[in-house]
Amino acid sequence: MILGIGSRIKHPTYGMGVVTNVTSKMYWVTFIDNGLETIDIDEEFEIIEGVEDEVDTISFYEVEKTLKDLLKRYSDISEVIPIGDKWKGGTLVMRPGDSNLADKEMPIDTFFHKIVMVRDRIRVMEQKINSSNLDEQEKIDLQQYITRMYGSLTTFNVLFKNKSQQFVGSRSKG
Repeated sequence: MILGIGSRIKHPTYGMGVVTNVTSKMYWVTFIDNGLETIDIDEEFEIIEGVEDEVDTISFYEVEKTLKDLLKRYSDISEVIPIGDKWKGGTLVMRPGDSNLADKEMPIDTFFHKIVMVRDRIRVMEQKINSSNLDEQEKIDLQQYITRMYGSLTTFNVLFKNKSQQFVGSRSKG
């Protein structure tokens, strides 16, 4: 059982004390004769009066958020990007100009997923360029290519449910 704040204990070295803070591995205990000390949660001591730990010392939400942030930062694993509602369950049909050849069909969700993967890999490349040791002019030149790639992909924005997740190329001035 993990003790909560306000629990009273008797420690073999420090004597009588009250738990004043709890972390995932430690208790912070204010002892009558020895002041504030930290002790391991599994350390031996006598529980005089245990108070249930009401606070989740590390919430699942915090762990999940941290893990997502790390995955996003250090890999090309992306967040879930929803396809526009009108396209769900749809089919992409590619019809060759030569009527003797067969059409190629694929679920539009599969095609959309590939477009999102391209976008995410361009973003990773952009981050690597920005954090590289290239000189500033080389970074600017490469950034212009990336901006043009995004611009070329704006055709596919119609597939995205959320405008904030769409491709943005360079904007014309005027």
